[in-house]
Amino acid sequence: MKVSSDTKLYAIIGDPIEHSLSPVMQNVAFQHLDLDSVYLAFRVRPQDLEAAIAGMRSLGVLGFNITIPHKVSVMKYLDKVDYQAIEVGAVNTVVNKNGVFVGYNTDGAGALAALREENVELKGRRTVLLGAGGAARALAFSIAPLTESLVILNRTESKAKDLASAIKRFNAAAEGKKLSEATLRSKLADADVLINSTPVGMYPRVGECLVNGSLMHSRMVVFDVVYNPPETRLLREAKKAGAKAVGGLNMLVHQGVLSFKIWTGIEPPVDIMFRAAEEALEGKSD
Repeated sequence: MKVSSDTKLYAIIGDPIEHSLSPVMQNVAFQHLDLDSVYLAFRVRPQDLEAAIAGMRSLGVLGFNITIPHKVSVMKYLDKVDYQAIEVGAVNTVVNKNGVFVGYNTDGAGALAALREENVELKGRRTVLLGAGGAARALAFSIAPLTESLVILNRTESKAKDLASAIKRFNAAAEGKKLSEATLRSKLADADVLINSTPVGMYPRVGECLVNGSLMHSRMVVFDVVYNPPETRLLREAKKAGAKAVGGLNMLVHQGVLSFKIWTGIEPPVDIMFRAAEEALEGKSD
């Protein structure tokens, strides 16, 4: 990769940030398309976020991603926010449009693209979503108009109910409940799709799992947004039950693909980005 004074700069900010696979997959896309651009990762502490955004403006950064813990707090430092990101209440992608910083959220659309790639149909399906945080909100707003019913289960019941209320205009059958073995047993009995949008099971706490395989069935699709490890304990439990298991790496790649298109207007090489992220993930786990 050649870098010069003409090289365009893109980035991701978060805290922590060393785990991010985004630089690997975005840079391989730039290289494949022979674009004079580079994508870097910056650790930005919460107290430094405002200064970091001001620095992005001063340096002429053309686009950047936002990850934990800044997806909500970054919104007040942007000039405009896409209506879907406003509904979700979080931004993960910012584009610099001639000095105007515009925020978007590609998480929900990335999840839908990942499910479509695995031939998972949500229309008319009964879906259970675990979690009510930022990722869950993005998924819920994307899934609600498609699925027949959406049950949100969260350890803090009030958050599940609040999210269900927010999406009722898209899906009148949406409901929020407390996450417990009793509600899991009740709601999963006739569910078609189970989605984990929490970090439970993520490296290094790979032994954790919210749902035992005995509560799943073979007609179910189980989608875990966690991508490290590539096969979480939840997915292993799903396979034991004969369910279709879908990992989170596809979602990571597809939300990154959408960010790339927002920044450049160009369709990036999805397969090449996926392979680069997969290889980097394998290297991190060695």
